Amino acid sequence: MKNQFKNKKVLITGHTGFKGSWLVAWLNILGAEILALSKDVPTKPAHYDLIKNSLNNDLRLDITNYEKISKTIVDYKPDFLFHLAAQPIVLTSYQDPFLTFQSNTIGTLNILESLRKSNHSCTAVIITSDKCYENLDKKIKYKENDRMGGKDPYSASKGSAEIIIRSYCESFFKTANSNVRLASARAGNVIGGGDWAAHRIVPDCMKSWSNNEKVTIRNSLSTRPWQHVLEPLSGYLSLALKLRENKKLNGESFNFGPSTKKEYSVGDLVHELSKEWPDSNWHDTTNKNKKLYEANLLSLNCDKASKLLDWTSALDFPETAKWTSDWYYTYYTSGPAAAMKVTEDQIKNYINLYM
Repeated sequence: MKNQFKNKKVLITGHTGFKGSWLVAWLNILGAEILALSKDVPTKPAHYDLIKNSLNNDLRLDITNYEKISKTIVDYKPDFLFHLAAQPIVLTSYQDPFLTFQSNTIGTLNILESLRKSNHSCTAVIITSDKCYENLDKKIKYKENDRMGGKDPYSASKGSAEIIIRSYCESFFKTANSNVRLASARAGNVIGGGDWAAHRIVPDCMKSWSNNEKVTIRNSLSTRPWQHVLEPLSGYLSLALKLRENKKLNGESFNFGPSTKKEYSVGDLVHELSKEWPDSNWHDTTNKNKKLYEANLLSLNCDKASKLLDWTSALDFPETAKWTSDWYYTYYTSGPAAAMKVTEDQIKNYINLYM
């Protein structure tokens, strides 16, 4: 991987977001030529603020605008495309379901149609979510061929996007005259330094503890497939390279989740994060004022990624929490420049240790 992206034209959507900005930092280290586009900067502060000066091509563009998206792809003709732009918050999807479906479903459709129209040689990875599956609230690990669905607007928007992706792959991208190879990627709850999105447990803890305040935990018993941001990104990059080499992967979907057999709750994560923060404290309001549906159990089967991509997650739960907490502690005690060095060091350490 160290040289396979060097000087390659890579288009990233959603680069101002949490995962997208880390992907920019990683591909910069790998020497890629990056064109990045996003509608806006979704949070303040943002991890994007640390990496923006490294970008020569940094566009503000709404993925729901088909004409502009299509022109950008047709003109730039990227070798690789990573589509991460989305409305990523479940609770926000209740507040603005229309925006959520526009961004997550129609936005994905616009990317697919633009690639179909351009039909240049391109390897594309479309990132959706583990919440694309119809969640049965059972102790099972969801496989790539399980049913799509979702009770909340966010989950439904991601499930809808996956159905559209499959339709485009079967109808257009797997045909003899297509120059596009495309796959979808599904990951769970990703944590790491530089996430300041609303209604997320890690940013809530870090912001509160940096101000010596007690954080409120609304559902400490919920389990999530916690993984450091570098884990799914390594999966996306590995998938892109394997997909470019092997046309049999065209149109496939892959799960990227932690390999740990033990499930960890929100409460477990808060406890682990607190180890890096002196005098940290929290208030647990579990089962109080619970009005909106949000799945209590999500877990992914990643055997397919292991078998076909030779990919498995590398960091265990304590390492994941420590890498995350260390980043924020550096940011709040030493400033953004020091935190950016942590970003680069963590990426380089991950590559050296696990890639």
